[in-house]
Amino acid sequence: MIERLRHVTSTDGVALAVQEHGDPALPTIVAVHGYPDDHTVWDGVVRELGGRFHVVTYDVRGAGASQRPRGRSSYALPQLAADLGTVIDAVSPSAPVHLVAHDWGSIQCWEAVTDPGFADRLASYTSISGPCLDHAAWWLRGVHRRPRAVARQLLDSYYIALFQLPWLPEAAARVGLVDRVVAHSGRVGRPAGAPTHAPSSLADILDGIQLYRANFLARLLRPRKRHSDVPVQVLAPALDAHVDSQMQREAPRAWLTSLETHEIDGNHWVVEQAPGLIARHLERFVERLLSETTSTVGA
Repeated sequence: MIERLRHVTSTDGVALAVQEHGDPALPTIVAVHGYPDDHTVWDGVVRELGGRFHVVTYDVRGAGASQRPRGRSSYALPQLAADLGTVIDAVSPSAPVHLVAHDWGSIQCWEAVTDPGFADRLASYTSISGPCLDHAAWWLRGVHRRPRAVARQLLDSYYIALFQLPWLPEAAARVGLVDRVVAHSGRVGRPAGAPTHAPSSLADILDGIQLYRANFLARLLRPRKRHSDVPVQVLAPALDAHVDSQMQREAPRAWLTSLETHEIDGNHWVVEQAPGLIARHLERFVERLLSETTSTVGA
């Protein structure tokens, strides 16, 4: 269903595969996938939005048809934000984009959303199942105010600690354990008839482990104060087995000028399983902001 495919080169020379859908003259939505996915996780949402937006997806580094760099530092959040900037420059050089991201895509996009250098490149941000690591670290430090929620999130995040270990995560991936964890979290509350999460390629799983090793410990141990004036919408699946809904909705509150949050039906893989729900929330949010912008310009 890709209408146009191009490759762009990021700031460190890594080639990224970018897929475009719809008329580039329409408002641009850039959708960023998580781990261990590729751009196809957005296919249902792209179909739902067809004809109303210029929708752009891309395979993040180390996934899908994009290049696979070596070395942990190649997966650090500042470089991932630079990748996003390269894509935006290519697909919408003269207008800010509406950003939507899921899971690790969401985590890496927070890096751009809270970077003042992106302020005039982003019209809005919709985050699904992926917090800003800095916001999450500050939220976890409030354990005395929310002990049950923090305990629940720490239990949900057991695999993050395992991914910091040498060789063990790679061994688990090779025997299929990562795919089994993904499949399990996708069965919780899955709507009747909804697609199951397709097994990821072993290469995507192995390369994506570097995302965890390059970023988690540094940010959780030494969080930064990350503010943003970008309008943000958080969609928090109620049955998310990996990222607690309460944490998703509460962690950004102290850091954003404009935030709305919605707890939605679904599990961690709601983007695939209920694309119509995601598209409706996204379209409503973007259309309202476009209307407000038009009213302001008209005034």
